[in-house]
Amino acid sequence: MDYNSQREKLVIPEYGRNVQNLITHAKTIEDKAERQRFVQEIIRLMMQMNPQNKNMDDFRERVWNHLYRIADFDLDVDPPEGIDSNKEYVRKIPEQVPYPTAEHRFRHYGHNVQQLIDKALSMEPGAKQDEFVMVICSYMKLAYRTWNREHFVSDDVIVGDLQALSNGKLTLKENLPIENLTSPTRNTRKRPMGNNSKSSHKGSKGGSKGPHKGGHRSKGGGKRK
Repeated sequence: MDYNSQREKLVIPEYGRNVQNLITHAKTIEDKAERQRFVQEIIRLMMQMNPQNKNMDDFRERVWNHLYRIADFDLDVDPPEGIDSNKEYVRKIPEQVPYPTAEHRFRHYGHNVQQLIDKALSMEPGAKQDEFVMVICSYMKLAYRTWNREHFVSDDVIVGDLQALSNGKLTLKENLPIENLTSPTRNTRKRPMGNNSKSSHKGSKGGSKGPHKGGHRSKGGGKRK
């Protein structure tokens, strides 16, 4: 019995063993024109296996790169214009994004607050810096309330944290109140009155149009019982 563990290792398992066998067979075709047509059919098959990626801009290029990887770059065919079949280009690995290792004393504010404070420290002292510091304090108050909803946060706490994060170089001028960045409570509007109420108002302006309590008067002037 033939086990998968005894077979050749799949280069890209997502395409399965049949696609890999087809690519291996294409390498044995001597006629280049026939080999080119055969590989084109393999490309169509590979694209049909991942229809969810058709909207990607580089989808066709990726499929061709996968083809070359499965063939170990030993396949003499002509890729479409604009697709690079160079081995170094296909196997190019993107640079690794470094994970931030800096530790923050006030993690509930996040790394962005520290970046804003560094930006404020690089600004010239003046009205522009003071306004920027006020924006930072407003954002700090919002972040504090996000993680501490059950506790009241005073402006003194925010100002103290700002001074600690800036090593005492930033503070609010003249103890101004810190504005909240949260959206204000929406005023509940009264629902408009219906058509019946509008008609009743119109009727009240022109007098009552209903029957009089005193009964109807006849043309002769007497009351009709």
